[in-house]
Amino acid sequence: MLHKNKRPYQLPALRDVIAKFDLSAKQCLGQNFLLDMNLTRRIVREVGNLKNQVVLEIGPGPGGLTRALLETEAKMVFAIERDPRCVAALSHLSGYFPGRLNVIEADALNFDLFEVINKSKITIVANLPYNISLPLLMSYLKKINKIKSMTLMFQKEVADRLTAKPGTKTYGRISVIAQWLCIVEKKLSIPPKAFVPPPKVHSNIVKFTPNFLHPDPILFQAMETVTAAAFGQRRKMLKSSLKSIFHNPIDILNSAKIDPSDRAERLKVDDFFKISELYLNSKTIL
Repeated sequence: MLHKNKRPYQLPALRDVIAKFDLSAKQCLGQNFLLDMNLTRRIVREVGNLKNQVVLEIGPGPGGLTRALLETEAKMVFAIERDPRCVAALSHLSGYFPGRLNVIEADALNFDLFEVINKSKITIVANLPYNISLPLLMSYLKKINKIKSMTLMFQKEVADRLTAKPGTKTYGRISVIAQWLCIVEKKLSIPPKAFVPPPKVHSNIVKFTPNFLHPDPILFQAMETVTAAAFGQRRKMLKSSLKSIFHNPIDILNSAKIDPSDRAERLKVDDFFKISELYLNSKTIL
């Protein structure tokens, strides 16, 4: 459903915007633009109902996905963009959507969006720059209690890791932490030809729906520490790989009812949670 202020026929074509603001994609910024509005609208439909929602977009570029978001009944779209050329193009776009688009020139990695966007819950939708996608995701997972949902684009290899199940080669740290906090679903598959310029990899849209678990920073850090130790030497048995964080890993694993001879890739998310709680208890005792 189009927002009452939206008049698509008034907007200049995205290719005209690119020409006007000299928006050739920069490899150093990880830029690959989505210009197909049919595709960007499909991505936004995967998000669900945005009526009265506050939406955050990271790295909007010339604004293809931004336009699709503004076509919905979202209350406000915040666009975080590092490239001043794209900021100028997006600021031009904001004139077509009075009071509904807020363009912020900033590096998303060094920007605390939750201090600026003072809302109880936000929805994040983004074609993330691939070179910073995982660090950005981890920063958002740490504040998952402030997020309604995330619908993000990753290169296929990363999407496979995020949705991997125990016992598979792609199952690892990021699989565990993401699935601990969210329902993680792989959605659309995006071919290279959909981008300008085309990347060398296929991409996937991944949706994250937070569960009811809102861990404090100490518990989150414990999960990071435990998964780093376990998967850092993933070919070793847990009784060996966890020696770096436990004096007696066999006793810890037995108390969690986990076979010490298992390897990290065989453990379920709940198993890592149990080990993390025991890790925190052992730190408290020490």
